[in-house]
Amino acid sequence: MQFRWSDRKETEAPKEEARSTKRSSQSLAHLAAPLIRVADDRVSMWVVILCGLILFRILRRIFRRDDAFPDIDSSDSDASFAVAARLEKLYGGKAFVGLRIPDADAGARQHIDVVLVTKRELMVVAVRNFSGFVEIGGNENWVCTSDKKHRPQSHPDPVIEVSKQVAVIESYLEQRGVPLPKGHVIGQVILPHPNCRPAYSISSQLEVVSFDKWRELKPEPRSGLSNWIKGAVGKSDTQDGLCEKLHFILSTSPKWDRLELRGDRNILGEFVEFKGNKNDMHALRNVKRSKVGRFIVQKPSMLGLGRSRLQVLYFPRDYRGEGASSLECKEISVKPSTEVIFQQLNSNKAKKFKLSSIVAVTLSG
Repeated sequence: MQFRWSDRKETEAPKEEARSTKRSSQSLAHLAAPLIRVADDRVSMWVVILCGLILFRILRRIFRRDDAFPDIDSSDSDASFAVAARLEKLYGGKAFVGLRIPDADAGARQHIDVVLVTKRELMVVAVRNFSGFVEIGGNENWVCTSDKKHRPQSHPDPVIEVSKQVAVIESYLEQRGVPLPKGHVIGQVILPHPNCRPAYSISSQLEVVSFDKWRELKPEPRSGLSNWIKGAVGKSDTQDGLCEKLHFILSTSPKWDRLELRGDRNILGEFVEFKGNKNDMHALRNVKRSKVGRFIVQKPSMLGLGRSRLQVLYFPRDYRGEGASSLECKEISVKPSTEVIFQQLNSNKAKKFKLSSIVAVTLSG
């Protein structure tokens, strides 16, 4: 059998065309490979970034300290607790913060920042956390010009205020069966802010303790209160029995509720209620003022991530004394998103605080 040249040419033409197409495909594949690798790398990069963002949000939700803090100023309440703690350290005795003493003449309750009880005296303290230059204005109010706020702010004279509070405390203690001798209750105004610069007309008053004096105070274990407190010299120690009576009366007196936030922040005001889902509200049904004096919030477990729970430890109220034994503590578990509605002192609007941002709440009886 013989093949003609034309037949051979016709037979090999499709083969050559197929080989050419194959080489073209291989060339295109070779050229497209880097582009495909680049596309795959970009997809992988975005997947990693997305996973990283999701992980970051989860970890941030677990570990962040201040969870949904409202924009709230706790400096005044913090200053009162800091002053009370230092007075106890300097002079012993017991300090009570945020009292709401009934004033029969005014028909209302008188807010008192701090009351310190020692064996020598009972001191009523007005804490004014002013920052800036402070002077006496034309209407005898104190006028503070802050370094940050150039507009002066006027405040009632705290020396006059604390003298009225002394009279209210004396009358209240007498009504509760503990009359005190004249001069036993004294009043002081403490300016603890390091940036407070009072005018001489203010700092020269005996009732006023400026930051410089406050910083230089040292404990005087045998002489009771320091000599910068008016009337401290020449008084004999009172009996321990009187101190115990005063402690009991003041510990059972009306007070503002105390909200302790993470980051060592304290807010005085009034606890209103809890907000949460139906199951959590049912679990919290017994945590109310009439039954509980204090509850503590423990951090959620790191296991379970989205299903983390907060442990709320609450202490049933003991009307026989100042508090309840730690053995009486009860525990419930709720979601971190559960909220506490709390109205701050001198505020007309209640605010929400996530339970995960709270350390403890102390409820007044």
